[in-house]
Amino acid sequence: MSTRGGGRAPFDETIPTVVAFIEELRAALGADRVGTEVPLAPLTSFGIGGPADYFFDAKTTEELVGAVTIARANRVPVTLLGGGSNVLVADRGIRGLVVRLRATGIGMVGEREVRADAGMTLNGLVRWTIARGLGGLETWAGTPGTLGGAIYGNAHFGGRLISERLVTVSLLEVDGSVTDVPPGDMAFGYDASRLQTTREIVLRAIVRVTPGCDPVVLRAAAREALARRKATQPLHLRSAGCAFQNPDPGRDSVPDGLPWSAGALIDRAGLKDATVGGACVSSVHANFIVNKGGATAADVRQLIELCRTEVLVRFGVLLRDEIVYLGEF
Repeated sequence: MSTRGGGRAPFDETIPTVVAFIEELRAALGADRVGTEVPLAPLTSFGIGGPADYFFDAKTTEELVGAVTIARANRVPVTLLGGGSNVLVADRGIRGLVVRLRATGIGMVGEREVRADAGMTLNGLVRWTIARGLGGLETWAGTPGTLGGAIYGNAHFGGRLISERLVTVSLLEVDGSVTDVPPGDMAFGYDASRLQTTREIVLRAIVRVTPGCDPVVLRAAAREALARRKATQPLHLRSAGCAFQNPDPGRDSVPDGLPWSAGALIDRAGLKDATVGGACVSSVHANFIVNKGGATAADVRQLIELCRTEVLVRFGVLLRDEIVYLGEF
């Protein structure tokens, strides 16, 4: 039996419960669509990580519900993967079933609301709304990842939160039911939602927009936002976006004269260009750890802890993770 980085073997397919799970999953979703030992690194913006025991690309929300229902009934752990832009997959990979949602259904709900599947990329959503003269999302141009991932972490850019645009979020509950939840019940906060502490899964959401806008004006705003990202972020290198949350005035204390910015604090600690293996603190934005080639998840974790420790020692600020860790670390 093959093993991976840390000596942990994948699921043994000779175990009766595992045999039943695989047979049921393949019968329901297609034998050729359920992969085993599937490499996950190519599916992430970091380009890092080991394989999934089992992997399924869900093309519709119905397929997602089916896969998750079967896995839960067989007590197989499930991990959702969206655009792979804010995650670090462990070198040993992810146990159980990894489902990547590719559902991209989208349409209008009345004149001021758009319903989109969780697998829709934020960039795709921006382009769709701009083409129809619908304002409100244009400044999110260039944001990596999917709508579902953005809702999970309440994505932010330019001081705005994605939760501010939401009308309802459709969730797959642990018992298999589907519930439409208003934003006020999602426990949204900075980089936070209730999804981070529950086993609920985003299926789709309704987003508020402003009709009657000039697409030319919207495209100009989108280009400006994208240019700002390119000027301040290392978009030419592989990363998972910001490694840390910015300090929170409601929870943290930052010494006078220092900015309330994780990247600035890491920079002030002298850690720009700090390197562990193939992982490096970006010289463009110190809150980005980039894969300069051949980086492992262990390299990234070690560099993250170096940054956290140095900022704590020098400034008394404990930086909290923004990146999401998946798998066995």
